[in-house]
Amino acid sequence: MIHRWLLLLWVLLPTPGWSDPTREAPGDAWVKTTRSGPVTARVILTPTQPRLGDPLTLTLEVEAESGVEPLLPEFGQSLGRFVIVDFVPGEKTIDGDKTISWQRYTLHPPMSGKQSIPPLIIGFVDHRPGQRPTPEGADSHELITERITFDVASVVPEGSTAELKPPLAALEPRPEPGDTDPGRGWLLAWLLIPCAGMAAWMWWRRQQRTTVNRTPFEIAMFRLQRLEAEPRPTPEEMDPFFVQLSDIIRHYLEDRFHIRAPEKTTQEFFEAATHSPDLTAEHRGFLFRFLEFSDQVKFARHQPSLDHVDQALVAARNFLHQTGQRGSHHD
Repeated sequence: MIHRWLLLLWVLLPTPGWSDPTREAPGDAWVKTTRSGPVTARVILTPTQPRLGDPLTLTLEVEAESGVEPLLPEFGQSLGRFVIVDFVPGEKTIDGDKTISWQRYTLHPPMSGKQSIPPLIIGFVDHRPGQRPTPEGADSHELITERITFDVASVVPEGSTAELKPPLAALEPRPEPGDTDPGRGWLLAWLLIPCAGMAAWMWWRRQQRTTVNRTPFEIAMFRLQRLEAEPRPTPEEMDPFFVQLSDIIRHYLEDRFHIRAPEKTTQEFFEAATHSPDLTAEHRGFLFRFLEFSDQVKFARHQPSLDHVDQALVAARNFLHQTGQRGSHHD
């Protein structure tokens, strides 16, 4: 009963950041628009010149014609390098029959320097009369958004000799259990309202979706082919490139072998992979070397060459073919 009241309150109360997605994008925004048949996707990122610590607002808006069902990315897909502090999904009908679905994220970049929002994959099922499956035989189509590359300025000006401020005073002692402020209970309840509503919406959305008959191997190969088709990364783009390549392999491992790879560190993943009966010792060795190399690029500022890029792409493709040809459908 309490959960129903929380959901009702969440629906009735205005949610911060929830605004009409059909409005014009703000002036200080990166906007990328991509169209594929009856579906148009727009990715909006604000601000265009953030400083480290500034929140970023990323909005994905998908407009679909009547009879077309959009399939938006799963929560946080391809955004693993950013800290997600808020998420607002939504959907509405416009012009009588068209639908607009959106996902709005509030992100924090992990570091200063060149960063990028990788291409996002939007699937859609065309239920209109006379439409045929894709040439590959799948019942869904896919739209890929454009990458958004931007710079995050450091909070310390270059060449600055400013000293750090002294530490703050000691914190006050924690109150005893009996001294808890009654108002905190209400505050906690208000904080739980958006979470409960978002969970209910995502559950309902999942129930409404049409199952797309795509194997983990096919999805990973599609994303890898898109990455291979892009121009080779410049030295400044090596970090985002290997983040995306690593993200492809990690999500494939989760979907194919049920290893919770995307949110694990390399060491945690390796420990989980050692218990998978489907991965040989050769596969585990490749994965550990591959993810460790990606970590060196991301965190140790290792600068790989273009030969390393080509070798990594070939190795990833070989791994997918070796592990994805048998039993690769979702269980």
